[in-house]
Amino acid sequence: MKKLSRAFFIFVFVLSCAASITATDAHPITFDDFIRIKRISDPQISPQGDQIAFVITAMDKDKNTSNSDIWIQPAKGGEPWQLTSSPKADFNPRWSPDGKKIAFISTRKGIPQVWMIDYRGGEAYPLTDISTGTSGVIWSPQGDHLAFLSSVYPDCTDDDCNRKRNEEKKKSLVKAQIFDELLFRHWNAWRDGTRSHVFVTPADGGKYRDLSPGDFDVPPISLGSSHDYTFSPDGKEMCFVRNTDPKLRLGLGTNNDLFISSIEGGDIIKITENRANDNSPHYSPDGRYIAYRAMRRPGFEADRYCLMLYDRKTKHITNLTEKLDASVAEIIWSLESSDIYITFGEKGRTVLARVSIADQVVERILDNHTISSLQLFPDGKRLVFLKQGINAPSELYVFDVASKSLDPLTCINGPILEELAMNPAEEFWFEGAEGDKVHGYLLKPPQFEPDKKYPLVMLIHGGPQGAWHDNFHYRWNAQMFASPGYIVAMINFHGSTGYGQDFTDSISGDWGGRPFKDIMLGLDYLLSHYDFMDKDKVGAAGASYGGYMINWIEGHTNRFTCLISHAGVFDLRSMFGGTEELWFPEWEFQGTPWTNPDQYKKWSPSFYVQNFKTPCLVIHGQYDFRLPVTQGFQLFTALQRMHVPSKLLYFPDEGHFVTKPQNAQLWWKTMHGWLAEYLKQ
Repeated sequence: MKKLSRAFFIFVFVLSCAASITATDAHPITFDDFIRIKRISDPQISPQGDQIAFVITAMDKDKNTSNSDIWIQPAKGGEPWQLTSSPKADFNPRWSPDGKKIAFISTRKGIPQVWMIDYRGGEAYPLTDISTGTSGVIWSPQGDHLAFLSSVYPDCTDDDCNRKRNEEKKKSLVKAQIFDELLFRHWNAWRDGTRSHVFVTPADGGKYRDLSPGDFDVPPISLGSSHDYTFSPDGKEMCFVRNTDPKLRLGLGTNNDLFISSIEGGDIIKITENRANDNSPHYSPDGRYIAYRAMRRPGFEADRYCLMLYDRKTKHITNLTEKLDASVAEIIWSLESSDIYITFGEKGRTVLARVSIADQVVERILDNHTISSLQLFPDGKRLVFLKQGINAPSELYVFDVASKSLDPLTCINGPILEELAMNPAEEFWFEGAEGDKVHGYLLKPPQFEPDKKYPLVMLIHGGPQGAWHDNFHYRWNAQMFASPGYIVAMINFHGSTGYGQDFTDSISGDWGGRPFKDIMLGLDYLLSHYDFMDKDKVGAAGASYGGYMINWIEGHTNRFTCLISHAGVFDLRSMFGGTEELWFPEWEFQGTPWTNPDQYKKWSPSFYVQNFKTPCLVIHGQYDFRLPVTQGFQLFTALQRMHVPSKLLYFPDEGHFVTKPQNAQLWWKTMHGWLAEYLKQ
């Protein structure tokens, strides 16, 4: 009787979650709805397989902050329950091998430290008190050690040295810095002389041991993965990733490598000699192998990731996915060490596959979904992961490998989604540049009526080697663009990932070529095939490379009614001198502005200002070091001098992304206002 009642409860729970996404008496999503949606991440299965720890991040618009807490979900179904409830962030839960405790990172005392808690509840207590803080805690398989990351001064040999150095900096009235090499800033932060190192400490507390001393970062400062340090199955060794290539000092190095070291310290041995990017090491359960990802071409950050196998006994390396024209994303070993589960992107969604070690056969076992954060149950028969869609934020799902059944496990956002009208993504294909087939997604607005005419908003993705996916994006959210009554189109033009490496490669050296043709041919296709689109009301918006393409469109066509350029490249020559990862422009434009000036001139929107006519909203953040804020300033200046209707939305406290809730609210309000001014009149 108890089993029947439990099964009935799970059945009702799943139905209610599914119904919430398809409710018919719902309203279009607003910003207040959007900011209420909880963000689920980092599922971790207990060693017994009966519980799953995960993180829920909630945004607080009034406080202009976010907060993360750890929750527990019974693996058999039922209601999840909250394990931590600190007003500060608790995240990165990791089960002890005996399944009794969870180590996690918390900022509840200010600086992030490793904390411990009994999974059944009770008071958490700190395990570390390192002055430089911690991140990324993991357990050794035996449960006797923990590893974590901390950014330290490479010439300091103990925490007292680091503490004194930071205190001196804080007290000094002089904040100037002197740099003698490139990569002196990265993404949105200045380099302060510290390096991220991996440390090991006894699980019951004690001294920390630096396993990666030296003037190098673990994980690497760029192009690493979320799994760049790991214990061997016997707990005696650690494999980690760092970049020791001298080219990194010039902002040119993509040569990340795998290293191994005893957890007692001592010699650090490099086990990969590939001059391109290697990362994401995973020991096989039997300890024989290390699986990892590798690119082939040095200096190219969007090369295809292959699944590599390092034999610890013979030192031989094998490419297991040489014939797979897709880039490996996640890696999970089978319990028998005979197969590896991988994911890779395909046509805007994710494929889950199983790779045989013996014959290197790649067997697809699940596709046509958008999934991430894979974890294998201790029985080896099921996987848990996050699944999402364009009308459904991430929830936990369980996949049975043998039966191929896929079942929802959580419905955290069910009550919110029940109130919202959100349509699923529709797909379309058309003939793009050079006769290639090009794929895109179409999203109709809430309460869509086929006999009405709707303005079209085309979203242009960044990267440029990126793609639009069938996912619930927390920044460029397609539902938020569609909700005021717009058709939203998202084209995966030449250069997009998930359509083969040749298609991805095709954008390098051709930024305003085939991708622009795809967008214009895609626009022709949409307006000729869908009667409900208003041909006279067409807008476009994009960020990063998408912002670049908006700027390129501004100088090359008048077919759009209005444009939105967020963090876009305006002048390629000045961008080269202002950005930080120089391997990127040097690959994309086949040299520097002085060795290949024609490329920088040919594809720079700044050389076509005389053609600017379309009203354009410009958005940029002060702490955007990838595409410096002066790119946005130059664009706005050019628009104003050409007397083109334009506005500049400047964020003094944001970087490449807009992350603070109230800033995000202003971002959406300003974009919606701009689109309404030109598409709703």
